[in-house]
Amino acid sequence: MIIDFHTHTFPEKIALRTLEHLAGKSQSRFFTGGTAEELALSMKKAGIDCSVNLPVMTTPQQADKVNDSLLRAMPELEKKGILTFGGMHPDYENVRGKLRELKEGGMKGIKLHPAYQRTDIDDPKMLRIIEAASELDLIVITHAGLDIGIPEHNFADVKMLLHVIDSLKPPKFVLAHMGGWDGWTDVENYIAGAPVWLDTAFSIGRIDPFREGDRPLRSDNLKEEDFIRLCRKHGCSRILFATDSPWAEQSDYVERFMNMPFSAAEREAILGGNAYKLMNMREKGKTDACN
Repeated sequence: MIIDFHTHTFPEKIALRTLEHLAGKSQSRFFTGGTAEELALSMKKAGIDCSVNLPVMTTPQQADKVNDSLLRAMPELEKKGILTFGGMHPDYENVRGKLRELKEGGMKGIKLHPAYQRTDIDDPKMLRIIEAASELDLIVITHAGLDIGIPEHNFADVKMLLHVIDSLKPPKFVLAHMGGWDGWTDVENYIAGAPVWLDTAFSIGRIDPFREGDRPLRSDNLKEEDFIRLCRKHGCSRILFATDSPWAEQSDYVERFMNMPFSAAEREAILGGNAYKLMNMREKGKTDACN
């Protein structure tokens, strides 16, 4: 089973407009139109069984509007092989109540994005969310490191992430982008081996510009040998295969990963085994890869 632990979808009415706006900020290309239907087609092409959709709450009001919409959409999304997490905003008031709703509704985790929420990951408002989610046995995945579209401040640098890990010891804490986008030397020195999971989203391969002449913050992510070394230093049992679709081509990511010199056991764990265990998934059904 191949599980893509980090993807994004948007409502059809706003998907393309949203992607064009974000691509303009980051100057990097998107590879699908951002809808659940297009993600499902991308998954089929790539041979991916299940993708995890991660919503980003940019206002506290979305913690109700978007989460409630996703709870209603869960059955149809799962038929497409898409398992959705919820999201939380640091300025939302009834954090525990809403997280309990998500848990009771069948969601397995939540996404935080400090950069788009303009709040450092170790801010007390973020810490209360992580603590409450952990008490409910929810997975917490956070953007880690710089955001390519918001390079003026790192809202989730290694020092902040270590503060969260040391103070809360969250049992199901996932750091996206191999622990800290564009700060992988510090990740390798200070986070590798910590009791957290790292996802591989938007961390390997070239970064294609949105338009000809655009210049993303970086043109390349981790080199293959650096990626493999970081995986093994952290422990391949805590690495989660992820692409960041639509910001990466799923089929290219799968092919690139399959060609890396991992052992069969390492490859199986990273591609899906680790996520399967973390999310307490059941055996794959005939019509539903994300049961």
